[in-house]
Formats: sequence, structure tokens, C-alpha cells
Amino acid sequence: MRTVLFILAALAVIGSGYWAYRENYQTQDELDRAQGLRAEITGARERLAILRAEWAYLNRPDRLRDLTELNFDKLGLIPLRPDQFGRIDQVAYPLPPEIDISEGVDISSVGASNP
Repeated sequence: MRTVLFILAALAVIGSGYWAYRENYQTQDELDRAQGLRAEITGARERLAILRAEWAYLNRPDRLRDLTELNFDKLGLIPLRPDQFGRIDQVAYPLPPEIDISEGVDISSVGASNP
């Protein structure tokens, strides 16, 4: 009986060792994957920062003003003046759609669904 218990104990130790070995490698793989994702995110953030800087550089008011002056004949742009802006109460919002109520409502079906 002791021999069977020793064999079972040895199998349990071997099995738990195999499980620990497998879990260790799966954990290392997931950590490598997470590190790769972090590197990808860092690269994307750097690219985004560069794109934002380029956008800010290209949208400088003095640069845009010079471009409009250079292309005045082609674009027909005029400088903005304060009197060209309106107030919010001057905005014409669309009216909600009208509901046709010329047909009657069937009252018998209204209360039928409620017990």
C-alpha cells in the first residue's frame, strides 16, 4: 500500500511541476505580449504628438493669413470682420415634423393590451 501512495505522490509532484512549468511559460508569453502592446501604444502616442504639432504649425494664423493673401485671386476670400458674425437667436432651426391627426384613434385597442 505504501508503494502505491509513493507512486501517487510522485505522480502528483510530476503533474504539479508540469502544470507550474506550463503556467510559467504562458505567463511569460502574456507579459511579452503586454510589453509589445505598451510599445505599440507609446509609438502611437508619439505619432499623435507629432501630428498635433504639425497641425498646430500648419494652422498658425500668420501662415494662413499669408496663404489667403497669396491666393486671394483664386479663392476670392475676404478678411473676417466682426459684423460678419450673427447671434444665436438669428439661427433658423428646422421645425419639428407635423403629425397628421385627421384620422381617428382606435380607443378599443388602447386599453386591450393593459390587463
